[in-house]
Amino acid sequence: MRVFSRVIEEGSFASAARRLNLSPAVVTRLVADLEEHLGARLINRTTRRLALTDTGELYLERVQQILTEVEEAEALASAATSEPRGHLRVLAPPAFAVHQIAKHLPKFRTLFPKVTIELSCPGPVEAVDENFDVSILSVGDRPLDGDFVARRLARSEVITCASPEYLNRRGRPVHPSELAGHEAMVPTFLRELTFHEGVWGDDEPSGESYTLTPGRPALGTTHIDTMYAAALAGMGIAGLPSFVVEDALMEHALERVLPRWHLLTTTIYAAMPTRKHVPARTRAFIDFLLETFGGGETDPWLAAAGCQTR
Repeated sequence: MRVFSRVIEEGSFASAARRLNLSPAVVTRLVADLEEHLGARLINRTTRRLALTDTGELYLERVQQILTEVEEAEALASAATSEPRGHLRVLAPPAFAVHQIAKHLPKFRTLFPKVTIELSCPGPVEAVDENFDVSILSVGDRPLDGDFVARRLARSEVITCASPEYLNRRGRPVHPSELAGHEAMVPTFLRELTFHEGVWGDDEPSGESYTLTPGRPALGTTHIDTMYAAALAGMGIAGLPSFVVEDALMEHALERVLPRWHLLTTTIYAAMPTRKHVPARTRAFIDFLLETFGGGETDPWLAAAGCQTR
């Protein structure tokens, strides 16, 4: 049942085999054995894609319910043990996984050596995926909505920054209006940028606001790490999340630009589907993330680098 469900989730036998650490031949045989056992075809196979039969759709719905109940039964049994163990599936935005989760995993592994982790990073994560034990969400100013439990890990500002070499060559802007005379790197979907003077969350901000309409940027991309690499190489001024640039700021490979101006803030959550019994490994991982990142209203990455918004 697990193999059949994963084949449909991944969209191919080969991809499911990689995820399950099995050979494609074994995955194909297990699904064929299941169909033979049931006496019904579940999947129509073509050269281009897999498609569920009508029977397969009905069977998959029940299988997913059964697998969830099996996981809850295992969680109930393992809750009595003091040591978390088993396999943990985590969904996270790629940039957060690369720059934050990965460097803290060795410590988690030392604390909980019997927990193995499967980290999936297909793209932005704005909603909980029930196929994962933990989803790391990055949310702007909209409220969370859905049937899940979420814990705030931290808030992260998107800040403007550039390499010291670039700024020594082109100058350090002190007002957002001066950015028009610089090489800019912005996401391709942004049509305007609004800067607010002062700290995010002020009840009565006293500073001004300034909206900038970027011309054609030196680099336009939605891939955060490409923009990060270009900024490190001295291409220009980029807007990047604090959790991405923390290490570069601390090592002085990047320098914050316009430190008195706030651009955008996102909130990072660790969320899990609402279930009766939560495995000890899931609780341990979320507690570890909360301890690591603080769970507060502030930006721990700018604080660590000593360049909070003033």
